[in-house]
Amino acid sequence: MSRTGQSAETGSQDGRARFEDLVARYSGHVYAIAYRMSGNHADAQDLVQEAFLRAWKALPGIRRDVPLEGWFYRTVTNLFIDQLRRRHGVRLYSMDDPIQTSSGEIGREFPDEGAEVERAVAGAEVDSRVQDALLSLNPEVRMVIVLADVDGYAYEEIASMMGIPIGTVKSRLHRARAAMRDRLEPIREELKVQ
Repeated sequence: MSRTGQSAETGSQDGRARFEDLVARYSGHVYAIAYRMSGNHADAQDLVQEAFLRAWKALPGIRRDVPLEGWFYRTVTNLFIDQLRRRHGVRLYSMDDPIQTSSGEIGREFPDEGAEVERAVAGAEVDSRVQDALLSLNPEVRMVIVLADVDGYAYEEIASMMGIPIGTVKSRLHRARAAMRDRLEPIREELKVQ
């Protein structure tokens, strides 16, 4: 019997059920974070797998009543930083590249918003170009703009997550916004014409 009066097997079953609940509740959120950071499906899957492995190991110390979005975000961010440090170069993938599956390749499809087909195509094109612009940024600069402008974290939180001074956060964010503005200016001009 364990200290809680349960057998080790019951505690293990409870741990598995709790972990399955975490995966069901947070897998979509964790994948979205990982994909925004890495920019491709394969790396995002690796980050998700490692994040949930860390969650499994940390499970006994995680309180049941605490939301884990922030914990997962910090974990995925740190894993991405570690991944960048291990690599000599960062691979960039086009949104036009086919998706590799176990049964072959499939083309990427963008959902029809149900409005006009032209608006859906234009929206997909804008999304693709925004993603391409994000991926063209230095990964550490990209992380700052995603954390600040997409996910809404404060400068102090970003500095803490990335282990850098607040001044560096502000500098990288300024550079990222300027670069995104430059890269996306043609889209703004095209949308004005239409």
